[in-house]
Amino acid sequence: MNVSNFLKIIKKQKKSQKIRLYIIDKNKHYFLNDGVLKNGFDSKLTVTKNRDSVLSSFSKMAFLFDEIIRLRIVAHSNQNDSKELLYLLNLVPINRKIRTFLDWGVFGPEYTRDMSRLFEVRNDIVHCVSLDEVNYNPKNSISLSSVNGFKKFKTDLDKAWGNLLKIYVVEQEKINWTALSMELKL
Repeated sequence: MNVSNFLKIIKKQKKSQKIRLYIIDKNKHYFLNDGVLKNGFDSKLTVTKNRDSVLSSFSKMAFLFDEIIRLRIVAHSNQNDSKELLYLLNLVPINRKIRTFLDWGVFGPEYTRDMSRLFEVRNDIVHCVSLDEVNYNPKNSISLSSVNGFKKFKTDLDKAWGNLLKIYVVEQEKINWTALSMELKL
């Protein structure tokens, strides 16, 4: 069984309280939580030159970080272990999660560096009123208020998002969909 077949079965079934899982099937994203299947994020980030749009993109990335960690530690569980892990993940700074992915071999050194630089921008944006106050440092410091600066930032963010989706799918492919279906009695 593959992810597409699993989704077809889930869509026809009654609720299963035992599962929490973010699922990517081709370019479609789903979030299965407490047996309710909802649409997930778009495969393509839509980032505009405003604070809220940029922070929203980083929130999506941070969500996938947590889902990767969940997959590796509690798999698809939606029991107390999952809820307790989510509580703890909210306490762990993003830079520690990025470093953990490097230590686990989920991220390579270059991608870790790129993510760290991008999330430095996120930290600066959280503490400012406007993007005019924020610089991005891929190699040289550039202002997000400049057209070229924001364009470079957006290009790098889009590339990082695409790579993060691929990394998530690699982790998701470790799921035994047949065993999961049997466990859920689908």
